[in-house]
Amino acid sequence: MKVAIDAMGGDFAPQENVLGAIEALKEYKDKNLEIILVGNKDQILEFLPQDYSDTLNIKIHNTTEVIEMDDHPAAAVREKKDSSLVVAARLVKDGLCDSFVSAGSTGAAVAASLLILGRIKNIERATIATPIPNPAGTTLLLDSGANVDSKPKHLLQSAIMGSIYAEHILKISNPRIGLLNIGEEESKGNKQALETLPLLKNLDRNKFNFIGNVEGRDITNGSVDVVVCDGFVGNVVLKFGEGLAYTILQILREALETGSILTKIATFFLLPAMRSLKKKFDYAEFGGAPLLGVNGGCIICHGSSKAKAIKNAIRVAAEFKENDVLNNISKSIAAEEKKEI
Repeated sequence: MKVAIDAMGGDFAPQENVLGAIEALKEYKDKNLEIILVGNKDQILEFLPQDYSDTLNIKIHNTTEVIEMDDHPAAAVREKKDSSLVVAARLVKDGLCDSFVSAGSTGAAVAASLLILGRIKNIERATIATPIPNPAGTTLLLDSGANVDSKPKHLLQSAIMGSIYAEHILKISNPRIGLLNIGEEESKGNKQALETLPLLKNLDRNKFNFIGNVEGRDITNGSVDVVVCDGFVGNVVLKFGEGLAYTILQILREALETGSILTKIATFFLLPAMRSLKKKFDYAEFGGAPLLGVNGGCIICHGSSKAKAIKNAIRVAAEFKENDVLNNISKSIAAEEKKEI
């Protein structure tokens, strides 16, 4: 199992990317991992032990360019052909790696995947599937930013891909699929939602469990496993959720710092529950979000990912290959296309 890491992508590159790779190799020995660190060799070597070639299953693929966060995604992918991100994607395209992981520019990761890996046959749009915690486990939100203008058929394909990913990677049996809307009633919603609903209702009930329209609150209450929407809405939902979680933690921290002695005593007993809550909402636990629909494994990490998040993203990349997600998506999409003819 070979995973390429865009070692120069992210706020803490290359240090945290390298440390995450080392942690992954130590923790996931059962996956027979080999990691290719793609980036500036001299900078990467600063964070590897001197005997890494003897003790760690790591190779370095030297590159001379980096795609910056303020670069235009598609233009940068075309112009910076020796960038760590582009070369990592190329290694997957050429069959030298099974998947790649990047904490760099999301737009550039999407562009590189589409331009280099290409889409799975019959897939019209790729989609970013982001795991979000709920009281019972995880809800998969897609699309969370790859496409800001989606047609009903794109949302149909997102539902199929999301269901397959939820079943094989998140280990959710018969995942419940919901269409994000402003109400549960079938008569509600904009033109996109109204035209998408009958397509989802027509999915094969033996393979896909579509439960109807869902609302924003359902994303986090555990009543649905896969939530489908276009990338504009999904990205707004995702960023709002991140901001709300941060604000709540800040309010709690300030209350504890300025509270009475009784508040501080109560806090002592609440600490285990608070740590558990923090862990549940920690994006590092999920590692990254897969870009589904492209012809290869692409795991997109948060820009501020540290070693723990990179480690878990590598695990997701390995499981993506182990569970043959690409082939399962391809078969299901082909079956849906055949049904329409």
